[in-house]
Amino acid sequence: MQDDILALALEVSRVTSEKISQIESIMRQTRLLALNARIEAGRAGAAGAAFGVVAHEMGDVSDHITEVAQQLRVAVQANVAQIETVGGEMMTSFRGARLQDIALNAVEIIDRNLYERSCDVRWWATDSAMVQALEAPSAASTAHATERLATILRSYTVYLDLWVVDASGRVVANGRPVAYPGVVGLDVSRQAWFRDAMATRDGDQYVVADVASAPALGGAPAATYATAIRAGADPDGQPIGALGIFFDWAPQAAAVVGGVGLSEEEKQHARVLLLDGEHRVIAASDGRGALNETYALKAEGRARGFYVEDDRLVAYALTPGYETYEGLGWLGVIEYRLAPTREVPARARTPAMA
Repeated sequence: MQDDILALALEVSRVTSEKISQIESIMRQTRLLALNARIEAGRAGAAGAAFGVVAHEMGDVSDHITEVAQQLRVAVQANVAQIETVGGEMMTSFRGARLQDIALNAVEIIDRNLYERSCDVRWWATDSAMVQALEAPSAASTAHATERLATILRSYTVYLDLWVVDASGRVVANGRPVAYPGVVGLDVSRQAWFRDAMATRDGDQYVVADVASAPALGGAPAATYATAIRAGADPDGQPIGALGIFFDWAPQAAAVVGGVGLSEEEKQHARVLLLDGEHRVIAASDGRGALNETYALKAEGRARGFYVEDDRLVAYALTPGYETYEGLGWLGVIEYRLAPTREVPARARTPAMA
């Protein structure tokens, strides 16, 4: 609707200016005719005196109409300019609020997805095959755990790999040994996700690491979830190792940033981003900057909002978490390139609740 208002204002300005120009052109012709009439009346002497008076009045009327037309031009231009300004602000505010909602939706989709990953890791850590591989290590128990992990991966296609790690930090089984043959025997004792998993208080706790490149998994970006595998699969049992699961981040994130509810026109002017808690780009609809760009977001402590900077409208929303998943401080961001003559800067906005 805002686009229609601005288009109508511009059309009114164009048509009015065109018609005023036509009036001014007619008045110029009228003045010339009046001048010629006065000249001819002068030549006619006393016989043309009356006609000369009429010609003089025609010139005065022409001048007055021209003056009114000029005043009308100024008034219309001023009002149309104001309509454009107010309409541009309305359109920017409307678009900013809408893009803010879409940014929130994008990060909520990720939250719901990653909440399921937190459920997965806690569930699978109680699987008897994982527990036996650590409580009674043998070639048979390790093979059984490997097969069990492979079965899970066939059903859950969103993972790169799943690892069972003993208490010393050595990987004893993984679900894709053919794809990732160097994983078994790998020492992960110094990796934060393993140490934090071993420090969890009970089976309800889990840990999650921000998206990072996983060298042992071909350098693919992964979101790592982990929890302790406990003796006897008891939620309060002693940690005897850890389960690490590696969420295949790139295709899932691409589906989110590429599938947000933007119109085709908006997609041509927008960049959809997911940022981690440090404002590092972890996904981008244009494929640029993932894991190596830090975005200069000016949220100024607000959970959500939008602002205009230069020719960009930036809308953002902080992860609200989902059920027991509190999130990692990630943000959805949409950067939209404004049309310089159609939208004008608006103040930073944020809902009262943010």
